[in-house]
Parts: sequence; C-alpha cells; structure tokens
Amino acid sequence: MTILLLGKDGQVGWQLQRSLAPHGDVVACGRAECDLADPDGIRAVVRAVRPTLIVNASAYTAVDKAESEPELAAQINAHAPGVLAEEAKLLGALLVHYSTDYVYDGTKTAPYVESDPTAPQGVYGATKLAGEAAIRTVGGKSIIFRTSWVFGARGANFVKTILRLVRERDQLGVVNDQIGSPTPAALIATVTGNVLAMLRRGQRLESGENRLYHLAAANPVSWHAFACAVLAQARQTQGFELKCGPEAVRAISTAEYPTPARRPANSRLDCSRLEQDFDLRMPDWQPYLARMLQLLALKQHGY
Repeated sequence: MTILLLGKDGQVGWQLQRSLAPHGDVVACGRAECDLADPDGIRAVVRAVRPTLIVNASAYTAVDKAESEPELAAQINAHAPGVLAEEAKLLGALLVHYSTDYVYDGTKTAPYVESDPTAPQGVYGATKLAGEAAIRTVGGKSIIFRTSWVFGARGANFVKTILRLVRERDQLGVVNDQIGSPTPAALIATVTGNVLAMLRRGQRLESGENRLYHLAAANPVSWHAFACAVLAQARQTQGFELKCGPEAVRAISTAEYPTPARRPANSRLDCSRLEQDFDLRMPDWQPYLARMLQLLALKQHGY
C-alpha cells in the first residue's frame, strides 16, 4: 500500500511517519513538497504518487492570526481538504483528516459528542468545520478525527510556550475557565495506526462512507492546571531552567487575557464512539508529558 502523508513536519505529522510505516510505503510531504494553499499543486502530487491512503496532518493552526488571514486559513483548512477528497475519490483511496474542538462554541456543560451542533467562534474553527463539510460533500471514503490541545516534542505548542516563559519570568497568569484534554501528538498517531490496522483486518469502510470520531486523551483540565502540571514535571526533570514553579502560576479568567480569536470554554470531547468501534481506551496525557519533557531535556544537552 502506498500512503501519502501531508504535513510531515508538524506535531502530528512527525509522529505519523512512525505509526504509518508498518502499513505501507509512506511518501511524506511538507509544505515545500505540497503546499495546501495551491490546489493545482495538491492535485499534481496526489496524481504522481497515486496513493491507496491519504493522511492529511497539515493545517493552518495559528488560531489568532487566522482572524487577520481568513482567506489563507480558508484555502488551507477548508478548500484543500475538498481537493484531497476529490482526488482520493478518483483513486478509490481512503482519506484520513484531522479537525478540532474549535468547531464547538464551548457552551455545553458536558463533553461533546460527534452529533452535537457545531458553532465555531472564530475563523480557525469555521474553516476547519468547512473542511469537514467539503470532505463529506465529495462523498469518497474518509475518516475525520476531531482532537484538542495537541502537544508534543516537535513543533510549537502550549507546553513549549510555558517552558519558554518561565525562563524569563518569575510568575505567570494562565486562564482557568477553559477546560479541555491535552492530547499528545504521539497518541493521535498511535490511534490512527491502530484504526488503520483494524480497518485492514475487516472493518473496512463502504464506498462513500464518512466516519467522524473524537480523539482526545483522558483527564480534562484547565489551561491553568495544565501549566502547573508542566512545571511540576519540569521541576522533576533535570535540564530545565525555571525561574518559577507551579506555585507561581496565577489562575486568571478569559476576560483577563483577551485574544483576537475566542476560545471554547468547554473543549471536552467524548471519545466513546472511537473507543467502542475500535476497542480502544483513551489514556491519560500525563505520562506522555513526562516523556516529552525527558526528550526536550536530552535535546537541550545535545543528545
């Protein structure tokens, strides 16, 4: 099987190179090889590779910047998935695509299930939702995973931001009224590989079937609690310069930290459908955080 992976240099794409390898020959592309803002370029790459499986881990993820670059965000997040779906359908290939908790408005008091109404509050969420719709409209075989609060050793994320800030400041303010599940990029990649393995063993998608799943780690927390966990773990891991620890992280409200894009207050995702369909159990994110910090510490020391 030939697999076309897009977004190889991102958090999830980097991990997917490992988890997809057992399933076939992986052709991994970054922006230089396949720019999702270029529809003709996308078609040319897919037609040259002729994959059996397309995995799209590329996206415009600058949530606040998207408010001032809506056209570019739409091109990458909304239009490109539709182009990929069209090309996949022509080849009879399966398309795997990743979406986000930002498709919801965050007003629900319980975890969101896949059938809940969507109501994105910003450009990023709206364009990601439009990408989902474009894939479904084409009507080929596809799986969409909605995930949340992604972190990993590769790329930019909240964990790395906190570690950078505590090298410069002796106290921080982090919002405590937004709740979600920090989700390791490694977990997303591993689950993707497991799902593909089970599909190959008999749980195949019917022609034109689209499946939507929530994919997030267990144990939701606030951003404030997540920041405290990062610093507590960093304190136990040799190699980090910390001007402050979790006790110096002040809990603040969203109103005290305004951003160009509105974030959902509740980003909790119910993963029951995914767990039941593929006999999975979503793990806690904390062991992944510990491993990530160990890797970052080793990298800082040149290992």
